[in-house]
Formats: sequence, structure tokens, C-alpha cells
Amino acid sequence: MSVWLETHKPQYFDELLTSASVVDAFTHLSLQANPPHLLLSGASGCGKTTAYQLICRQVLGPSWRSTTHVLQARDLAGSAGAMAKFESFLRPAGSSSEDTLAGRTSLDAFDHTLSTTGDATPSPARNASEAIVVGQRAPVSRIIVIEDADYLGRARQSYLRRMMEESSRSARFIFTTQTPSRVIEALRSRTQHIRMPNLTRLMIEQRLEAISAAEGQTPSSGVLGDLAHVAGGNLRKAIFMLQLLAERSLLNDRKNVQLLVTNSTRREVQFVLEEALRGRVHQWEWDRQGEKNMRVLKGAMGALDATMAAHDLDGRGVVDRIHAFLVAGRSHYPEPMLAALLDAVSRCDMRLQHSTQPRIQLEELLHQVAEIGKSQPLGTA
Repeated sequence: MSVWLETHKPQYFDELLTSASVVDAFTHLSLQANPPHLLLSGASGCGKTTAYQLICRQVLGPSWRSTTHVLQARDLAGSAGAMAKFESFLRPAGSSSEDTLAGRTSLDAFDHTLSTTGDATPSPARNASEAIVVGQRAPVSRIIVIEDADYLGRARQSYLRRMMEESSRSARFIFTTQTPSRVIEALRSRTQHIRMPNLTRLMIEQRLEAISAAEGQTPSSGVLGDLAHVAGGNLRKAIFMLQLLAERSLLNDRKNVQLLVTNSTRREVQFVLEEALRGRVHQWEWDRQGEKNMRVLKGAMGALDATMAAHDLDGRGVVDRIHAFLVAGRSHYPEPMLAALLDAVSRCDMRLQHSTQPRIQLEELLHQVAEIGKSQPLGTA
């Protein structure tokens, strides 16, 4: 089964679902003979990943995949040996070696026509890149992409700054982030910052209509609008939900969208919060498993563990979903309680940035929620 996120991915800059000024900026920058380092910021699903892939394809040519190196900083956050993994990515020959990924050149950088294999799609800018004058500078040899750079931390960002200064003559860095203020000023000053605007419901609905028509789908009236609404500006999420409903022949009824949302992590997050608000953070129960009775963790922590395992969430992912639930306007909590909950979530978010034990921080958050529940009871179960 083909994934619609890939089959309907934009092939040109002007097909990106974003503002005209951002499209013009991407086109202009990628056609420069000496493109700058870039910092792309914006909300989830606004097109940052697709944008940097188009830039890499325009700058590096048909073999761009082999000379584009991507590191997901979120995978490093809070993990053991994160700095060693980070250094091994940037210094493949070893931390003591002077050889760096940014300092390596590629033969394809001198003549894109040398590649016999690679991406056969046309130039994303619909034009050839500016000619490189031999002898004036080394062409861009490779591009290093750091996704979710706001998860790097100050030490790793400082390490990158030194590398950008010392060994990136023939390489360029692209950083993506949702919160550019978490990127240190030393990095931001060395990049050109492009903010990608949030996508409106109408923009997402129109893109879903185009994809539905291309796939031969005829959704019932209102279904695409509902999908665009629940996606909350996340085009990736909207397309994924559209394909999920289409594969199960469920685009004929708007109620199916509501069922899909109800059965997502929002309901599970609500259960975690309400268990904690009622003071049931840890609750051990005997459960029959096979031929044995075993004590099983229930309550808020048990539900949280189950949610994290089922949806492969990390600590920040849990905080993001709790925040999304609280600000969605569907919790019906009193204003003082909602303000206290949001304050507790924000403090947990800050602690997670400096902790290698996210579960401990989440447990502390749930105990804070329980204290909020004591002062402003929800009522009995």
C-alpha cells in the first residue's frame, strides 16, 4: 500500500502549502551559488521536512539522498550516551579524528551530471541552479540536517557552532525547530531564519480535496472540513487520517471522523489526568495473568505507561498531548483548575529539557495534578 504522504508530496517549491513569500525565499536561496545555513521554524505539519528535502534536491542535484545527512535531535534528548552519539554522527571516523562530516567533499558536487542514478524528478525551482565558477569557490558538497534542533541542548549546540565555523566550507547546515528561541543565539546568527506560517483550515481542506480527487475518492459533504478542523493545522496528520478512513471505506459519514478522534490519544490523556485529579496516581491491583495473580500498576501512572507504550511516546510527546487536550476547549475544567494544570504542564516541560529521567518528571507532574484535584475536587468516580 502506497503512503499518500509520499505519493502526493510536492515536487516543486510552488506546490508547497505555505505563503508565497516563503516559496519565493526557498526558490531564491536554493538557486544561489553560495546558499546560507538555514533555520526553518514552524508548527508540526506545516511543511518543514518537505521544504528542506526540496532545498537539498535543488542544491545537491539528483544524488541528493546520498549527500544529505539527517539527525533527529529528539532521539538524543534524555537518552544515555547522547553526546557520544552526536559526536559519532558529526565525526564518523571517531571523536579524536580531524575528519568531520561537514568537511567531506563529494565528486557529485563538482558536476551533478556525474550521477547515473538518483532522483529523476525535475528541479524543484523549475530552473537549473546558478552556474558554479570553477576556481572561485568549492561547491556545496553535502547538507547536514538537524531536525527538532530545540531538543539539542546548549552543549551540543555549542559543539555545532564550532564545527560550522571550522569545517563547513563545502557543507551547509539546515535546522528545523518548533521553538526557535531554544536555539542559541550563536547558531541563529549564523543561519538565515525562515518562519513557516501555520496552515489554515481552508488551506488543508483544499489540499485534501485535491488528494481525494487524485485517488478517486468521493467523501461525503463535510468530512474533509472535519478532518481539516481536527488536524489543528497539521497537514501531515490530516492526510494520514484521510488515508486511514479511505482504506476502510469510512469517508461516507462524518460520524466516522468523530469516532476516529474519540479513539485517539486525546481520550487516553483525559483518563490519565482525571485519575490523577481524583488522587489515584499510583493504584496497585491484583490481576490474573495466565495461571498467576500479579500486582499490576493502575491509576494515572498505569494508564500513562500503557499510553506511552501503545503510541511510542517520549516525555515531551506526553506533555505535548496533555497541553493539546487542555487548550482544545473540550476539557470543561473550571478556569482556575485549567490555569493551574497548564502551569504544572509548563514547569514539567522545562524540567524535561534538563533531565535524563523523563518518567520521574511525569510522575512529579501527576502528583502536582493530584494536589490541584485536592484543592478543586472533580467529584467522585
